[in-house]
Amino acid sequence: MGRLFGTDGVRGVANADLTAEMALGLSVAAAHVLAEAGTFEGHRPVAVVGRDPRASGEFLEAAVVAGLASAGVDVLTVGVLPTPAVAHLTGVLGADLGVMLSASHNAMPDNGIKFFARGGHKLADELEDRIESVYEEHRRGEPWERPTGSGVGRVRAYDEGFDRYVAHLIAVLPNRLDGLKIVLDEAHGAAARVSPEAFARAGAQVVTIGAEPDGLNINDGCGSTHLEKLTAAVVEHGADLGIAHDGDADRCLAVDHLGEEIDGDQILSVLALAMRERGVLRSDTVVATVMSNLGFKLAMEREGIQLVRTAVGDRYVLEEMKEHGYALGGEQSGHVIILDHATTGDGTLTGLLLAARVAQTKRPLRELAGIMERLPQVLVNVPDVDRTRVGDSAELADAVADAERELGETGRVLLRPSGTEPLVRVMVEAADIDQARAVAGRLADVVKSALG
Repeated sequence: MGRLFGTDGVRGVANADLTAEMALGLSVAAAHVLAEAGTFEGHRPVAVVGRDPRASGEFLEAAVVAGLASAGVDVLTVGVLPTPAVAHLTGVLGADLGVMLSASHNAMPDNGIKFFARGGHKLADELEDRIESVYEEHRRGEPWERPTGSGVGRVRAYDEGFDRYVAHLIAVLPNRLDGLKIVLDEAHGAAARVSPEAFARAGAQVVTIGAEPDGLNINDGCGSTHLEKLTAAVVEHGADLGIAHDGDADRCLAVDHLGEEIDGDQILSVLALAMRERGVLRSDTVVATVMSNLGFKLAMEREGIQLVRTAVGDRYVLEEMKEHGYALGGEQSGHVIILDHATTGDGTLTGLLLAARVAQTKRPLRELAGIMERLPQVLVNVPDVDRTRVGDSAELADAVADAERELGETGRVLLRPSGTEPLVRVMVEAADIDQARAVAGRLADVVKSALG
């Protein structure tokens, strides 16, 4: 069996790949593994459980709660809240474990389970591996000690979670948003109540779209993966900016007053300058992935801010930030981590801070984001090749070197073998889109001939 845990928990089609039995079993296994690791020592264990509005989240939540309680863990259910809210509440409530049920930006039929350790941090890889191993042992019939009587877990709805999380968001803001009109696209997801409430309490005039989740419409033609409706609404309402979240609201993209997209790299640029100005951008450093636009790197260099790059995935950004104490990091997709105030990407917090910068400077978002110029970026997937030989082919190395000489300082080449499929991704950036396409096409041909 392949590894159940991906870079962001366990995901699959709900009730097909991800069943109630699996959700229950993984929860029991997580409780046992954390008990083995000493997490529960000396006290009665507590878990926080939340979900996004997907219909399947209702039965999966019931299964997770049953699994945890049957393993002797008391459970606080917080209902429909964003992923970063569950992480935050896990930390501030001193819980031993957090569980979020969501498939983020995926379509409605999917769902997922993400575990948080004490403090609201993602579980280490070795703990996920151990949970998977124990889950398989139990599935094969390995007996486990079941508590009885007063030893079983108790379940309570923690209704204060919504207000406590919104209060946290407001407390982080360096200034209010009075005078701004902002359109929020909630993707019919987990932030449909939280985000409008937070922006309104901060003083903004709020227009909401995609804020009527019915369990079936999450991410359906709206949110951060479909910006067309947000763009139209910003222009229609004459708003200062628009903010879009995904299904579990751990990411944020924006549009300016003309409806032009502001991506994660540009958001990071704006926040980096704001944080440096306030003296909270530790080591004057931002962390991003290798997929961040070259224009972002050039802008940070021009402003005297160091850029540290990691592998693709917000967990790798977070690992780098925690290891070196950096305060800001994120991805082009809109996962932005402000480590002083969140242990994971937080779309609502990111949007609030972006809007706060607009309000504080009294400059349009379009002008603030203009600090960086997005260079044309072309991505070509080359299928049916031996991805393991990317680093060993002399022919490919020579082709990449030729491409880099042609592109010079205003271009970049990146070859990324897929982690799961027999394909190689060719990414080329250049000052000119036609040049980027031409170079990417030539490199794709070499990848095919050299590795096919």
